[in-house]
Amino acid sequence: MAVAGVALESCEELVRRHDCDRYLAALFAPGAVRPYLHALYAFNYEIARIAESVHEPMMAEIRRQWWREAVDEAAQGRPRRHDVAEALAELFAHTDADPARFIALIDARAKDDSAEQFADMAELEAYADATAGEVMRIGARILGTGDSLDPLSRAAGIAYGLTGVMRAIPYRAARAKLDLPADLMTQLDLSRERMLAGDGGRALAQALHTLGERALRHLDAARAFQIERDALPAVLPTALCELYLRRMLRRGFEPFRHSTQYAQWRRQLILLAGALRARI
Repeated sequence: MAVAGVALESCEELVRRHDCDRYLAALFAPGAVRPYLHALYAFNYEIARIAESVHEPMMAEIRRQWWREAVDEAAQGRPRRHDVAEALAELFAHTDADPARFIALIDARAKDDSAEQFADMAELEAYADATAGEVMRIGARILGTGDSLDPLSRAAGIAYGLTGVMRAIPYRAARAKLDLPADLMTQLDLSRERMLAGDGGRALAQALHTLGERALRHLDAARAFQIERDALPAVLPTALCELYLRRMLRRGFEPFRHSTQYAQWRRQLILLAGALRARI
């Protein structure tokens, strides 16, 4: 099998194992472009995990710079010997995706290993848009629908990003990282020390309620848009937000004790319903 084919298949397997919701949503994309969505999502996974795989911010920045250079070289048709880099070369050669958007994704991820918290909700929402929202915008271009999803992607991306932040609280706290807005923690008297120890108490439940209500507001805004069926797979993962949010906003939910995971068949049914109705 050609190198490009092996690289694209490797990306598909990586996404299936590590970003299953996007993998399931991509099943509704045309077969001809689905491998390029896998390449995008595999790239997103690689840069998102940088902060989790190193302990020093300088090392994280070195890895991000490696990926910036890998994107540039892939765009020139000279990919580095890495499955995701080789898949990106195929993506750039066969779709309208702009390499500059991939660089912007890398830059947005610099916040992941910063010791600083998000100052407020506006900063957290901007991060969600620059990460989850930008992945959706690139996905739309891979699907050949240009900038048609750009306004929708902001609302959908923020909803998906905030939901992800809420789900990742225990995982991130175990690595001494808090993604809750600093002003919200101050307002609720939510102790950083207790959070990092895995016990946010009643104040954490209030913080989850605030973030969850905000995510639902953006989800409602996203659902108000009419979505072109051809572009739907790019934003379809957002259809799962309500499922996750409903559990996290349930009375008695404790993020350090309770899982937010659902059986794959249930997620597949929700995505299928969204695809059939062309809505999230």
